[in-house]
Formats: sequence, structure tokens, C-alpha cells
Amino acid sequence: MRKLMVLALALAMCGAAAPAPDFTGITGWLNSPPLTMAGLRGRVVLVDFWAYSCINCLRTLPFLTRWEKQYKDSGLTVVGVHAPEFKFERDAHNVQAAIDRFGINYPVAQDNDLATWKAYHNEYWPAEYLIDRNGNIVYTHFGEGDYDATENAIRKLLQAGPAVGAEKGADLHNIGSPEMYFGLDRQENLGSPQDPQAGVQTYTAPADLKLNEFALVGDWDLSGEKATLAHDGGEILLHCHAGRVFMVAGSHDPVTLAVTVDGSAQPAVTVAASRLYTLFDSTDYKDHIVTIKVPKAGLQAFTFTFG
Repeated sequence: MRKLMVLALALAMCGAAAPAPDFTGITGWLNSPPLTMAGLRGRVVLVDFWAYSCINCLRTLPFLTRWEKQYKDSGLTVVGVHAPEFKFERDAHNVQAAIDRFGINYPVAQDNDLATWKAYHNEYWPAEYLIDRNGNIVYTHFGEGDYDATENAIRKLLQAGPAVGAEKGADLHNIGSPEMYFGLDRQENLGSPQDPQAGVQTYTAPADLKLNEFALVGDWDLSGEKATLAHDGGEILLHCHAGRVFMVAGSHDPVTLAVTVDGSAQPAVTVAASRLYTLFDSTDYKDHIVTIKVPKAGLQAFTFTFG
């Protein structure tokens, strides 16, 4: 299902505008009463499809929150459509906590069944759909980047004056590793010599962990979405090419991970609520070996992502 955009794709404003679908099958609204496209007619609307554990989405949020603050009095409404990838992202309390953590003040619709996602024929996190005052989609952008182009499309619809200059987000060109999933539904990068299978199995490290592979060490319970440490004393090894390493993880009881990168200790990371955690933060874009020691059972690992 997921097509996570690392580099941006965009369609410029053109004459081939299409009516924007309404918000469909929304299971809850946060920061706002329920909205409709008819009720928003006369305003410029920016619809952002996002998920709170998606690093690409999170890097887009500062631009969205700034645009909402800067242009709302000129006629812009930003609507975040939260389209969950994992089951824990369907919980309204978790989404509200993310809204508070990232300072989101605009309306957020919970699209837990991906009904609005499907109505837009969307395939990407993040994805931006810019809608004019007549309710037509006139510009789309998929993934990170090109923030000046999106802002200038907004400014053009609002007649907000001259175009703004380029504004850079994260530089993603040096990342040489894809997102890696722990769960069986999308398991492609496991480097342990044991074949991944449902249920509890003892996994070991390979003699040679290849680039863009990870290994589980210890007793792990694999399911569709995640790998859960079944007994105390596990490890995760990772060979990646990136400057920053993130893991989507959670634990019912907080667990503190000991992380080393190329043998150097990193700040300890305590995992509790299911969300994105930063394991390594640098500008050193090269191959790295990451070792994560997990002292207690119960850690749930979903994905590795990179920056």
C-alpha cells in the first residue's frame, strides 16, 4: 500500500482542474468541527495526507504550520488528513498527542479506513492537494521538497503578491537506504540466516551483514506489522547508508535502548508510546553499522527510516 516519497513529484498549476472529492468516511475530527468541501467554498484549501510516524510527513509539517499561520487570514485553510499506515496510528489519543507535539493548529481529519485517501486516488505520504475557491484541485505535490513551488501556488490563488524564493527542506540526495519493514507483510531486508516466520523464533546475526539489511538477535515474535522481542536480552543490527536513523517503535512498558554506531555509543533512547524515535543524528552520510541492544521483552519494532 505505502509509497513513501523520498524525492518530490509535482504537477504545476494548469487548466486541467478537477473537482476536489469531499472528506469521506472520516472517523473523527481534531482541532475542528467536521468540515465539507461545500462549506469551504470561497476559501483556498490545502489538503495534506500524512501519518504521524512518517518521517517524510514530519519534515513537511513546519512548512504547513507556517503557511497556515501566515495565510489563514488571507483565505487559506489547511486540512490534515491523517491516513494511518499502522494500527496504533488509528488511535485518536495518539494522533492528538502528535498534534500537540508538533504544534499543529489546523483541522485534522482521521481517515482511519482510508476512505478519503481512496476518493482522491492518493498513493503517497505526504501528499498535498491545493484547491481553489471554486472547489477544484489545481495543483498537487507528492513527497518532500519544492516548498517554494507549493507556497507560490498558494500565493497565486490568494493573490498574495510576488513569488517567494527557494526554501530548502532536508537534503535527501545522500541517503542510500530505503525504508525497511520488520513485519512479515513487507519483509524484504532481514539479514539473519533464519527465514522470517510468524510466531516466536530465535534469530542470530549473519557472518556478514550486507548494506541495507538488518538482523534480529534473540527471541522475536514476528507478525504482519511488527517484530516483538519475546524474551529479555535482544539485539537489532543494521547496515545502512544515511546520516540519520529513525525507528518506528513502541513498548507497553518503557524500555531504554543502548545504541552504538560504528562502535561509538549514542545517547540512550527510551521507547514507550508507539511513534518515530531518533536513533542516530548526524551529517555523516556514509555506510554505518548500528547496534541496538534491547534489555527487556516487549519492544515492538515496525520500520527503519532514514534522513
